[in-house]
Amino acid sequence: MTENAQQQPPAPATDLPTQYTPADVEGTLYERWVERGYFAADAKSDKPAYTIVIPPPNVTGSLHLGHAFQHTLMDALTRRKRMQGYESLWLPGMDHAGIATQNKVEQQLAEEGKSRHDLGREEFVERVWQWKEEYGGKILGQMRRLGDGVDWDRERFTMDEGLSKAVQTIFKRLYDDELIYRAERIINWCPRCLTAISDIEVEHQEDAGELVSIRYGEGEDSLVVATTRAETMLGDTAVAVHPDDERYRHLIGKLIKLPLTDRSIPVVADTHVDPEFGTGAVKVTPAHDPNDFAIGQRHDLPSMTIMDEHGVITVHGPFLGQDRFEARSAVVGALRSQGRIVAEKRPYVHSVGHCSRCRTTVEPRLSMQWWVKVGPLAKAAGDAVRDGRVKIHPEDMSKRYFDWVDNMYDWCISRQLWWGHRIPVWYGPNGETVCVGPDEQPPGTEAEGWTQDTDVLDTWFSSGLWPFSTLGWPEQTEDLRKFYSTDVLLTGHDIIFFWVARMMMFGLYAMDGEVPFKTIALTGLVRDERGKKMSKSFGNVVDPLDWMDKYGSDALRFTLARGANPGTDVPIGEDWVQASRNFANKIWNATRFALMNGATVEGPLPEASKLSATDRWILARLNETVEQVDAYYEDYQFAKLSDALFHFAWDEVFDWYVELSKTTFQAGGESAEVSQRVLGEVLDVTLRLLHPVIPFVTDTLWTTLTGGESLVVADWPKDSGFRDDAAEREIELVQQVVTEVRRFRADQGLQPGQRVPARLTLDGTVLAPHEAAIRQLLRLQPEGEGFAATATLPVAGAEVALDLSGVIDVAAERKRLAKDLAAAEKEKAQATAKLGNEAFLAKAPDQVVDKIRGRLAKADEDIARIAAQLDRLPQA
Repeated sequence: MTENAQQQPPAPATDLPTQYTPADVEGTLYERWVERGYFAADAKSDKPAYTIVIPPPNVTGSLHLGHAFQHTLMDALTRRKRMQGYESLWLPGMDHAGIATQNKVEQQLAEEGKSRHDLGREEFVERVWQWKEEYGGKILGQMRRLGDGVDWDRERFTMDEGLSKAVQTIFKRLYDDELIYRAERIINWCPRCLTAISDIEVEHQEDAGELVSIRYGEGEDSLVVATTRAETMLGDTAVAVHPDDERYRHLIGKLIKLPLTDRSIPVVADTHVDPEFGTGAVKVTPAHDPNDFAIGQRHDLPSMTIMDEHGVITVHGPFLGQDRFEARSAVVGALRSQGRIVAEKRPYVHSVGHCSRCRTTVEPRLSMQWWVKVGPLAKAAGDAVRDGRVKIHPEDMSKRYFDWVDNMYDWCISRQLWWGHRIPVWYGPNGETVCVGPDEQPPGTEAEGWTQDTDVLDTWFSSGLWPFSTLGWPEQTEDLRKFYSTDVLLTGHDIIFFWVARMMMFGLYAMDGEVPFKTIALTGLVRDERGKKMSKSFGNVVDPLDWMDKYGSDALRFTLARGANPGTDVPIGEDWVQASRNFANKIWNATRFALMNGATVEGPLPEASKLSATDRWILARLNETVEQVDAYYEDYQFAKLSDALFHFAWDEVFDWYVELSKTTFQAGGESAEVSQRVLGEVLDVTLRLLHPVIPFVTDTLWTTLTGGESLVVADWPKDSGFRDDAAEREIELVQQVVTEVRRFRADQGLQPGQRVPARLTLDGTVLAPHEAAIRQLLRLQPEGEGFAATATLPVAGAEVALDLSGVIDVAAERKRLAKDLAAAEKEKAQATAKLGNEAFLAKAPDQVVDKIRGRLAKADEDIARIAAQLDRLPQA
């Protein structure tokens, strides 16, 4: 099993308070772990490395349930590997979160009546650094509260000096390899944040807008287009139809008049157009729609930008200077007055993109930006999974990964912000463009006409380097040699397209084909107890700190782990956290009981010949549980391993082994000493198994039980191979007897603690040695004088005769059961009649018929159960 701690004798049971109070334990215990350096990894160690880098939370963020969920699982993995003898590194850090952080500081400035332009770029950036030092990183303290066993000495930040060097290095390499370029393309533009934003920063929601159908051209040379963004017609440079659409074939190649303007635009044929959708004709605005931009490229159409970065119209007199939404109404009104509106639909509910930071409606916009040519990088990222160098878990998520990397568009990496990694490109007075690496000097000064690009890089660019930049790359550091490749990336399936794919591309490129992680373990998202997405608008968002305050961090962690099936979403409710708190209390109380009854880890386990069947049974089940939990860990089955531990600890150790052993402890002698040692072993191993998921209560109990230093640095249990099928069958028979008699007692309305005279006939079975334990568990008194068996239960080859004459009113009980039996027989008759009615069966829906069949089956079960209860009762 394990090597038993021998550093000092076990502490007395009185060292454990009568109740477990998490707040009295968790904070001080965590700081003790950190002070002792338990989480610090040594790059010089001869131990095999196990590495996880934390998905860096935003510097502006605070711990939410999604963080708590993933951190619990990562912590469990690294704690277990540390106990198994690995040099276990869980590397923490934060992302500078360009837009989010800049918005925070701009809001602060706005309260002072200032903008960033009042400060200028350098002073504003300095102000952001001040904000970061004062207010940023709140989540780091909350991670400590959760119990994250990260190596705080290696904490990184995506804007620190080392990571900045890594960003400049890879930008320069990509640029020199012609994998980074500058071009004018359609991007997502936020008119409030005044920057391009990535797809992941766009949240789509159903908005109630309008759909207007507009007639372009005159007479036979006219056609109708429909749009939800009427103002963009001012930038139309064509109308597109399908080349095989007979309705418009005569118009292809002709010019038609664009309403409200003095321009004529061509009708082009393009297979992108769906002739079955709407009128089969679409307006083409290349500067303000990604699909239209692609059509424009294919047909060499001009691109007209009709609004500025604030979403204000910049063309055509009557609408000049109007906001885009103001112009939308004005354009529709002008078209209506000219009789150009063929149809209007309001409200027209459709999906509209919004900036995730400020909720502003995103505007597709043609803009000069920097791009990564992802083709060769994405192919390498796909090949690494296809050839098995990287495994995706669960495997069925691989399809989503391939759908993304095999069809990836070039990546817009520039952002029009001041906070972030500034693009290391300088422009000269004569049109020169020079990319500068981290150890190179700019080609000239501002006085000489040289200026640096004003944009910064997308946050995902620097976080894409995270698995190797945090270990010291581009320098060949000891950390990089020891801990790269990382072992597992554990993250939500929702960012497989954004963060995961980018790390794969950059890792393979920068590290000469060496993968950034060997396994991608994808989790689901945390939802409320009804499976609904957590959202402020739904009013169901939970602050995990509230639950940790109320129930303890272990309770929250265990609840999250117990719901963690690979790749599937995790529902969570307060009742479940409360149940996990009860589990922690159960472990506490059971350990106190064990210590009070002499449980010990002193000395070796007794030989099998000295063990009772009960002892052999629990040791066999203990080893089977070790084997099972190990297998679940290797398959990232956190829910199953947590469930297995819960049922083993609560059901088998606390509810059966402890209860079955009470009579042994009370009797004393050598058998008691053997069981005390077995119970100590079982608790020792069980606490070790539970520790990675619920570290606080287990460490507190284990150090008290064993006198060991800490579970954080204790050995992980090993399956000794001990099995005993005979003992398991024997205890299963005991359990059958106890369970069946308990069920009968409950059916008769007896209280659990109510004592009943009984005669146990156990001769000729393996149950005889367990009679004292069975009687104690079932509250069965000896027969005594005047014993009369009023109910006899044959079970497991034995017989239990009960005298209920002085305990229940037999006549009243028979009357109650007869009434229940009549009701069950009536239910059966009704269900049978319906199922025998052919006319009913022909008309009734399948689900109705199935429901009636279920009622019939339930009635049959009730009849059999009640009849058995009546048979067991004496005649009144």
